[in-house]
Amino acid sequence: MAAAAPAGEPEVIRDKAAMRAWSRRQRAEGKTVVLVPTMGFLHEGHLSLVSAAAAVPGPVAVVVSIYVNPSQFAPTEDLATYPSDLAGDLRKLASTGAVHAVFNPPDLYHRGAAVSARRAAEAPSCLDAGGDGHETWIRVERLEKGLCGASRPVFFRGVATVVAKLFNVVEPDVAMFGKKDYQQWRLICRMVRDLDFAVEIVGSEIVREADGLAMSSRNVRLSPEEREKALSISRSLVNARTAALNNSNSASEHIKDQIVQTLTEAGGRVDYVETVEQESLVPVETIDRPVVICVAAWFGKVRLIDNIEIHIQS
Repeated sequence: MAAAAPAGEPEVIRDKAAMRAWSRRQRAEGKTVVLVPTMGFLHEGHLSLVSAAAAVPGPVAVVVSIYVNPSQFAPTEDLATYPSDLAGDLRKLASTGAVHAVFNPPDLYHRGAAVSARRAAEAPSCLDAGGDGHETWIRVERLEKGLCGASRPVFFRGVATVVAKLFNVVEPDVAMFGKKDYQQWRLICRMVRDLDFAVEIVGSEIVREADGLAMSSRNVRLSPEEREKALSISRSLVNARTAALNNSNSASEHIKDQIVQTLTEAGGRVDYVETVEQESLVPVETIDRPVVICVAAWFGKVRLIDNIEIHIQS
């Protein structure tokens, strides 16, 4: 049975050493430390991860990290405009009655000397420490390629590195990740396997708005018209799954063409549509085994991702 809900608001911890000490105290008391990593601006999808964390068997101590990771953003991406509302996030987490601590570090990276604006603009990511600053990166070499990695070449380098840092600081027994970021979830599972992290990774199902739009912190930046158009993503994925289940050995290229056409006609700009094996993320030509169809598309200035699993036994 999960531990009783904490009384009052969760403890906010900003120091890395203090966070590590907190987790070790919880474990010494016989609790399972469960981490929910986030970049803040929390929505119901994040809160569903908190609920899943609280439901982990045994007495648990639930930690939610809130940290916008600069190393996963290229200089041309939306780090500066990524939405944030720490006070609102803390209220939402307190209202769940399930969160014991919030880890909100001011920075997780060692920063070197300041660099020029020109050098910063030419840097691979928004974390250009310079001088003797951060220079150690984790690459999951095969899984980071393709899908989001094709158009965001430093993204998964940053994700793997910051998650490894969070694991080293928080020292969780279990960590919760949403399947909306499907490639990220699989990549973290592989990193944990390959580097022998003693952390169980739990993938949680996508949480959607009532109209089917996958919940995302970036949804707030969609205009009402763009949001309506963006519903074409989830609708095209549901139609694709229905078609695949009704027609064994469906050609993935045909399904891809249908999704691309639907999104384009709705006013979207497609980044990618791919049908891949669920664990290896290797593209398939025929849907004759468990696969996931992954989509990324722009509506206005907002890039959205979504996916749907299709469970066909080979």
